[in-house]
Amino acid sequence: MATSSDSSVSFEETDTRHDEMHSTIEAWIDDLVNHVDDAQASEEFQEWLEVQSRFHDYSHRNTLLIKLQYPEATKVAGYNTWRNDFDRHVKEGEQAIWIWAPIITKRCPECENSPSYHENIGCDYDETSPDDWSKGLVGFKPAPVFDVSQTEGEPLPELETAATGDANNLVPALKDAADELGVAVRIVDADDWEHGDAKGVCKYRSLHDFQPVVEARARSNHADLAVTLIHEYAHALLHFDIEDEPERAKREVEAEAVAYIVGRYFGLDTSGSAFYLAAWQGDDPEAIQERLGRISSTAQEIIRSLGE
Repeated sequence: MATSSDSSVSFEETDTRHDEMHSTIEAWIDDLVNHVDDAQASEEFQEWLEVQSRFHDYSHRNTLLIKLQYPEATKVAGYNTWRNDFDRHVKEGEQAIWIWAPIITKRCPECENSPSYHENIGCDYDETSPDDWSKGLVGFKPAPVFDVSQTEGEPLPELETAATGDANNLVPALKDAADELGVAVRIVDADDWEHGDAKGVCKYRSLHDFQPVVEARARSNHADLAVTLIHEYAHALLHFDIEDEPERAKREVEAEAVAYIVGRYFGLDTSGSAFYLAAWQGDDPEAIQERLGRISSTAQEIIRSLGE
């Protein structure tokens, strides 16, 4: 897959500066779309996608239960699934996360109960034998599951999305630019991080103070930390008033495209954004181009706040 590790770019302070930057960003967006296409076609991504498909898509109720019991959970499966499908086993002493599992069995066409409950409630349906009933949902039962962090064994495939390069000066500049961008920023030690595998988050300061607060998990790779901060700044500038979850999901691509552009502008290798967007975008990387105006203006706002 191609990379974007070319040297940083600067534009002369002339009347054409905005046009020059916009045309450069358009070209970089084209590069990013091509990189996403390459990422999706790569063997690395296909292996990752195949493994992801084996994880169950939990209901909203079960997702809440998982987060309440194990807030840092990222990939969850049952004991036997970990052993048989992923060649991993649950570590000794780990406590199960309890969810509601569906009970699927033969179901009465009239009362929609299993044969035993159908009998117990005295349902008089007798047109067909229970042996001929089709299967369906008759209820739920508690079931134990475990997060990947509670298991050990064969490693799961990971996508390398981290940015690289020299960003030792960029991280302090991003922190200094927070006030101008209208956000608060915190870099949190890894030991105190409360958001699981997320590299960064954007949230309200409090229930009564609606200033966006960007938090990023501290790490030794300052280039990746800088790109995370840019990604979350983009969320703060573009998406903080968006309540619709599907639209928020779509705009994840905007935030990462902004991070790709600003990071590349300052000379970082942000080619890992292609894998990030391949995982989000499915089969339509061109959606990035459809949002070019918002991406371009937000990238330029962050670049201006950082100076040259």
